Amino acid sequence: MVLPQINFAQTNSVEAWTTEYPKNLARIKPPKFPKRDFKITKYGAVGDGKTDSTEAFRKAIDECNKKGGGRVVVPVGEFLTGAIHLKSNVNLHVSKGATIKFSRDPKKYMPVVFTRWEGMELMSYSPFIYAYEQTNIAVTGEGTLDGQSKEGFWKWHGNPRYGGDPNVISQKADRANLYAMMDKGVPVAERIFAEGTYLRPQFIQPYKCKNVLIEGVKIIDSPMWEIHPVLCENVTVRRVSISSHGPNNDGCDPESCKDVLIEDCYFDTGDDCIAIKSGRNNDGRRLNTPTENIIVRGCTMKDGHGGITVGSEISGGVRNLFAENCKLDSPNLDHALRVKNNASRGGKLEKFYFRNITVGQVAHAVITIDFNYEEGAKGGFTPIVRNYVVENLTSGKSKYGVDIQGLDKAPIYEISIKNSIFDNVAQGNVVKNIQGVKLDNVKFNGKVVDSLENAAMKKSA
Repeated sequence: MVLPQINFAQTNSVEAWTTEYPKNLARIKPPKFPKRDFKITKYGAVGDGKTDSTEAFRKAIDECNKKGGGRVVVPVGEFLTGAIHLKSNVNLHVSKGATIKFSRDPKKYMPVVFTRWEGMELMSYSPFIYAYEQTNIAVTGEGTLDGQSKEGFWKWHGNPRYGGDPNVISQKADRANLYAMMDKGVPVAERIFAEGTYLRPQFIQPYKCKNVLIEGVKIIDSPMWEIHPVLCENVTVRRVSISSHGPNNDGCDPESCKDVLIEDCYFDTGDDCIAIKSGRNNDGRRLNTPTENIIVRGCTMKDGHGGITVGSEISGGVRNLFAENCKLDSPNLDHALRVKNNASRGGKLEKFYFRNITVGQVAHAVITIDFNYEEGAKGGFTPIVRNYVVENLTSGKSKYGVDIQGLDKAPIYEISIKNSIFDNVAQGNVVKNIQGVKLDNVKFNGKVVDSLENAAMKKSA
């Protein structure tokens, strides 16, 4: 790793919130659709929860697209289907009382599509709802998207906790094979993971799309990541409710995207609630596309590994993250605000602004920035975090207030915490390799402190 030259000027958060935030918000506008409806039952769909309606969805979407767009409407009932591929100017509208139940049969997600799995590109199973290089697409309504993965795809993880048997079915070998292909620079078209392999598909994945809206729906029992826009521009995720406790069940993972709004959503997940990403290792560096201009506001987080998380597939970098007015509270939520990075990922993470964050309780730390994640210092790529500002945060209970650990050759720079309260902190802080910390009116267990070292700190070894 080569230690970068860093400007230690503290971030002007007032200017960021008053100037940059409104500019970013003004660019994010959900798509609009013609007032035309295409009800899937007119194309042969049967809402009995048993009849395969895959072809009916395809026909309705094709006709809606050909006629200039509108809503493909899922009426009241339970509709069984395989992969749904959206096209430009199509709003898949799931009515109140309607449920789309996704098949447990892997054949229903063939043939392979161009996708991304844990930050690596490949040709594999179609995500349940997928779009590639489309413009003006949406999934809306008050209905339910049921992945039915608890008795299906979760087993592919191989963990007995999720009903798997690693001696029978496991993603481990396929995951290692994909890693090896990425490291060797195998062309993506040759990274084929078809039927008989066990890399679980994502739930909703718009890929290289513009003007995307996901609004109102409830998502349950996802095979893996739930909402995963990749290389998209102008994305709105609004009033979505996610309850899914399977393996790697992240809630919303914008990856290498630009101009993203996530607001008024509810997350109760088996992994990170929100995880902002930009590609893993060589693939992330090859594409070199950061996720930038992200706004998270008014969201509620319950169970999960992290609440508002950046990483770990982060090699393309992240910049300009604004998060406000969010509530995070669960004994089964490990971290509230979290960054995961290491020397294998690298990536520049900068200009993060948090304000008005309410934390009831978390199991580990309220703020975690960890360069020791997974490979830690093993790698030749310098992880960078700088300009990380937290204002008006209150926390009721946690093991640590902050757990912020850089590496010897890669410190974490410019952490600012203002007007914040950390109560019922059991074991102080864990702090290592930080440069440029600023505290302003910050209380730990009722005491105003001027440094993290004075906050009943517990130093890491």
